[in-house]
Amino acid sequence: MTDIRNFSVNEENTGQRIDKFLSSCMPEFSRSEIQKFKITRVDNKPLKLSDKTKMGDEFIVEITQKETDVAYDNISTDFDLNILYEDNDIIVINKPRGVVMYPSAGNKTGTLVQNLLAYTHLSALGGQTRPGVVHRLDKDTSGVMVFAKSDAAYRGLVKIFMAHDLTRKYVAFVWGVPTWAGAEITGNIARSSRNRQKMSMVKTGGKPAHTIVNVMDVWTRPNISMFRCTLMTGRTHQIRVHLSSHGFPVLCDPLYGREKSHIGSVKAPELLEFLKNHNGQMLHAEILEFVHPITGEKMHFKAGLPDDMIELKDILDNE
Repeated sequence: MTDIRNFSVNEENTGQRIDKFLSSCMPEFSRSEIQKFKITRVDNKPLKLSDKTKMGDEFIVEITQKETDVAYDNISTDFDLNILYEDNDIIVINKPRGVVMYPSAGNKTGTLVQNLLAYTHLSALGGQTRPGVVHRLDKDTSGVMVFAKSDAAYRGLVKIFMAHDLTRKYVAFVWGVPTWAGAEITGNIARSSRNRQKMSMVKTGGKPAHTIVNVMDVWTRPNISMFRCTLMTGRTHQIRVHLSSHGFPVLCDPLYGREKSHIGSVKAPELLEFLKNHNGQMLHAEILEFVHPITGEKMHFKAGLPDDMIELKDILDNE
């Protein structure tokens, strides 16, 4: 099966490396994956992926996939799926915390996609490693996710996510109590030059990112707040980076949480025990809204807080 896509360069995309431009057009693939595809110019002129784009450039990308519904030999049922909605084209699930999206070098089994494949088929257009995947949640972020079952739905969902033509709201428990009820955080995000596992806000380069933050609750004694964050863009670690850079790191976040500097001031034994023993940032994808890529119906999904965040809120309310 070959998926052929056409992309044109406009004024905003002029001057980028071709592989970087195509990566922004196909966020479901990494740049290294894109470099393996057959890429040509419409005018058949010679092409190097390191070349810079020019206004009016047009590219043809051929993505060859194996015609199979199963991406792995080892599909599995390591945990029960929490299915919020399903039809012939899409499936929406509530992802548990601590579950990796798909197999990688350090995670061969027990992934979300493997469990989905044990239950149903997914679109092969995402590739053998990422069938049906049109967006991602970090391993330790829980919440609402949509996967494509049909190829038509896959193409439609990719366009929706690329255009940010959807609503994504998250709940986060953070260190700090703000003096405001709501705020907007903007700032470009790029991979950190010091730690390649981290992202950081940068003054030049990177990708624009925009997060709207509203305060849901505050607990002044332990200096903790509960935020609802609305993603206006979808960058890697966006909420975690934006909140941390503005002085409100997510609780239990090993990369951006600055836990040691905050836990020392916690006096309540039950809260202290929770924070010391819990694994995974207190971040949950609560709401996902989009137009169904096939039927055109407006879809709304909400996943209630997971047990660990409910436990944390109870501890804070009873402190």
